[in-house]
Amino acid sequence: MSENALNIRELKVNYGSIEALKGINISVKSGQIVALLGSNGAGKTTTLRKISGVLEANSGSVELFGKDITKLVANKIASLGVIQSPEGRQIFRDLTVEENLLTGAYTVRDKKAIQKNFERVYKYFPVLKERCRQVGSTLSGGEQQMLAIGRALMGNPKLLLLDEPSLGLAPLIVKSIFEIIKEIREDGTTVLIVEQNALQTLKIADYAYVLEVGKITMEGKSEDLIHNPQLIEAYLGGRKE
Repeated sequence: MSENALNIRELKVNYGSIEALKGINISVKSGQIVALLGSNGAGKTTTLRKISGVLEANSGSVELFGKDITKLVANKIASLGVIQSPEGRQIFRDLTVEENLLTGAYTVRDKKAIQKNFERVYKYFPVLKERCRQVGSTLSGGEQQMLAIGRALMGNPKLLLLDEPSLGLAPLIVKSIFEIIKEIREDGTTVLIVEQNALQTLKIADYAYVLEVGKITMEGKSEDLIHNPQLIEAYLGGRKE
């Protein structure tokens, strides 16, 4: 087995005549949190959608634990353990918290495993246990984000893809969710996180890539990037907290 959970090589993805990804290379080591940073339109979500099998590549390859998944369809990739928590949360607003979580376990056949997954999710997010009978639409934005991540965890991810988990949330809630993402990694799940909130993400990530208009323009250990003057100016608003 490769020590890398994910290897992306020279990946190109087009939307019609527009080149969304222009030959990017990304590696995610097993047991790490790796961040993909960049502004809107940089190609971050496109990258996740290709990893998940929602989009086709024009060229290049995607490998999961040494297995080529470039041409596999989305449900097959999910069954291999690549699970995404989408941007904008996209929970089922009319279903209860418990029902929402169950939809995330559709690839898990073992009832005992599903029960264990419920316990795991409720350990990370005790508020979801308290709200298990409430419908999704009655939850706060932060609780809905917790539910989206919890739903992804119900599928036993080997690689958890998080798309903008801080979007639209108050700073205190963001801090709390990011601490839980760290816990998820400490418990053995590899995480690829896409974010505009560079500062908070670099505080929890092991390694990061900066994507600009479909190209990787910078990469390195998070502890180095957080002090990089170019990155501070572009993404951290000149602040080095």
